[in-house]
Amino acid sequence: MEPMAELKAKARKIHQKLKVLYPEAECELDFNNPFEVLIATVLSAQCTDKKVNAVTPELFRKYPTAAALAAAEPEAVEQLIKSLGLYKNKAKSIISASRDMVAHYGSEVPQSMEELVSLAGVGRKTANCVLVNAFDLPGIMVDTHCIRLSNRLGLTVASKPEKIEAELKALLSPRVWGKFSHRIILHGRRVCFARNPDCEKCTLRSLCTYYSESEKG
Repeated sequence: MEPMAELKAKARKIHQKLKVLYPEAECELDFNNPFEVLIATVLSAQCTDKKVNAVTPELFRKYPTAAALAAAEPEAVEQLIKSLGLYKNKAKSIISASRDMVAHYGSEVPQSMEELVSLAGVGRKTANCVLVNAFDLPGIMVDTHCIRLSNRLGLTVASKPEKIEAELKALLSPRVWGKFSHRIILHGRRVCFARNPDCEKCTLRSLCTYYSESEKG
């Protein structure tokens, strides 16, 4: 790995290039309030945002609050989200998380990492997504795209999301954590694919360890 000062400079350059590519980058899940952000993010695990956006309007029409979802029958929720992968587990998770909010947080979505991860089915990625998108607080969302690109770009050699999150936070100012997350995720979806990344069209290739090593043969 490069020295910390060089990594910080590299991370800033990467973000500046991403900012040019995706100036208005934001969450691609549809939502109207913190409760909807939380539930939609839980549902998005191993699933596209497009599929989640197709089921949440009816889900939130029937269960618009944590109190309403906490009282829902699992089978009824399962039917609404059946088109999503792992729908039985996801129905259980969002009902349980809603019950936790009712029991411990006055039916509201909490606003700290510690409180958010205390909710059933909520890990650090989901919690950071809520902090960034619902409350405009600093956070880095480490999903599969962020993991892949952070490693390819040489910003980390870690594989565990918690470790990657900590290392990226050390490289960038808290004021850009959320935007960096959105932008690197979009770049993973549109250019730096898991299979056959489109390196020739990638404006980050001059900063990319993966590209540099592949060029060497």
